[in-house]
Amino acid sequence: MAACVIRRGLLSAVNKYNKNHTLRTLSVDLNSRPEVNRRCLQCSSCGPLNVQLKRFMSSRNRPEGKVLETVGVFEAPKQHGKYETGQLFLHSVFGYRGIVLFPWHARLYDRDVTPLASDSKPEAPGAHGSKEVKGKTHTYYQVLIDTRDCPHISQRSQTEAVTFLANHDDSRALYAIPGLDYVSHEDILPYNSTDQVPIQHELFERFLMFNPSKVPPFVPRDTLRAWQEKNHPWLELSDVHRETTENIRVTVIPFYMGMREAQNSHVYWWRYCIRLENMGNEVVQLRERHWRIFSLSGTLETVRGRGVVGREPVLSKEQPAFQYSSHVSLQAPSGHMWGSYRLERPNGTFFDVRIPPFSLESKKDDTPNGFLPGPFTSLA
Repeated sequence: MAACVIRRGLLSAVNKYNKNHTLRTLSVDLNSRPEVNRRCLQCSSCGPLNVQLKRFMSSRNRPEGKVLETVGVFEAPKQHGKYETGQLFLHSVFGYRGIVLFPWHARLYDRDVTPLASDSKPEAPGAHGSKEVKGKTHTYYQVLIDTRDCPHISQRSQTEAVTFLANHDDSRALYAIPGLDYVSHEDILPYNSTDQVPIQHELFERFLMFNPSKVPPFVPRDTLRAWQEKNHPWLELSDVHRETTENIRVTVIPFYMGMREAQNSHVYWWRYCIRLENMGNEVVQLRERHWRIFSLSGTLETVRGRGVVGREPVLSKEQPAFQYSSHVSLQAPSGHMWGSYRLERPNGTFFDVRIPPFSLESKKDDTPNGFLPGPFTSLA
């Protein structure tokens, strides 16, 4: 079943409607192509809503032979508090179905917000600008993505973005757990389902079990608790950095991955997840990246190249976001990164979008992957 990228205007209308009509039946077209998908919302008291949610990836006509199947019932999004383990949701930007494993409480450094003098983060050495940024607590969630939706979001969001270093004696450099993601609280559109296995993922039944007496009815197994505890240093989300330039918002989340020895020196690894989102109406395309990487050892490296992860994504009102992960290694336990993207407008002109500076910090324990249940994908 194709996942939907839900449009902001429609989401706003649905959220306003939800204040008075919290019960919805969510129906999904199972036989449609991924390019166009239609979801039907239904209120238990008012009947069907005349609303269509579409995947705008092609202008091709929708195939015939539509089959609608009830997936679940929308719940009112939480304005306060957090979602619990086992909460089913739709991603409000990428449209996939998922389930919450556990929350993370991060510090969000938003450069679009005027900071106070206290509780702020200083600028990286040599980074653009001079203002300090106030950090505020923000909730993210570790989630599983329904594998049925992965093929339909792979062009907009990597589904193997959460990676781990292999053990010291393993020749393969990196492992990925497919269908694992981090989702911000405001991107959660909660729903419930009577299906005992509503999410298809190889780790679903290893991590969660059905308990109809609980709300939500999917509770963590000991396997999930053990996995979270053992891999906490490599999964932990602590800092989030955000900045908007000319309606293009860039969000960066760095993760420490561990240290390895190479040629009689220590090499420290980080992964960073970046989301670009078009907050305006003009269609733009990412063409180039420009990075500056400062190491505590005193080195400053410049990296330039076409696109990101081999792509030059288009950001439009219908498909506003692109998310990817990459990696960096330093021969020092800490450093900083900052930079810019060059984007092209439809008229052929270019403009630069700032990447907010962020720090790369190591941790004491450098022995990841003591307990990583499969499935794995080697990225070496």
